[in-house]
Amino acid sequence: MTEFTPFAGLAGGAMIGLSAVLAMLFFGRIAGISGILGGFFSLSASERTWRGGFLLGLIAAPLIYWAMMGEKPEITIPVPLLLVVLGGFLVGVGTILGGGCTSGHGVCGVARLSHRSVIATISFMATGIATVFVMRHLLGMW
Repeated sequence: MTEFTPFAGLAGGAMIGLSAVLAMLFFGRIAGISGILGGFFSLSASERTWRGGFLLGLIAAPLIYWAMMGEKPEITIPVPLLLVVLGGFLVGVGTILGGGCTSGHGVCGVARLSHRSVIATISFMATGIATVFVMRHLLGMW
């Protein structure tokens, strides 16, 4: 069971929202991780600069947390590595088929009232809920 942490969730959500607003304000871009990562390898040096900074921030955040709190965040993955790799592959395929990732559609697209993003968000949320229900309650896994 996951511990309920409303203040940490609120703070994290506010920071995600702020990063999305800043990416749109300063660069005119959607803060979708798949687009940021994909564009990092194929665009001009100026595009790589802000995209690299964004990606570096994603990597630095847990290190900053560790430095400030004096302890590493506990991360446990209660499934076999093969399932984690398979899940990552399927998310990548879904990102390509859906024309963007959960952060791009769910955070930025829904905020812009994009019909395509609302449908994509409903689709991946429903699929995630159904998958967890089947895995935990019908198959008794994890």
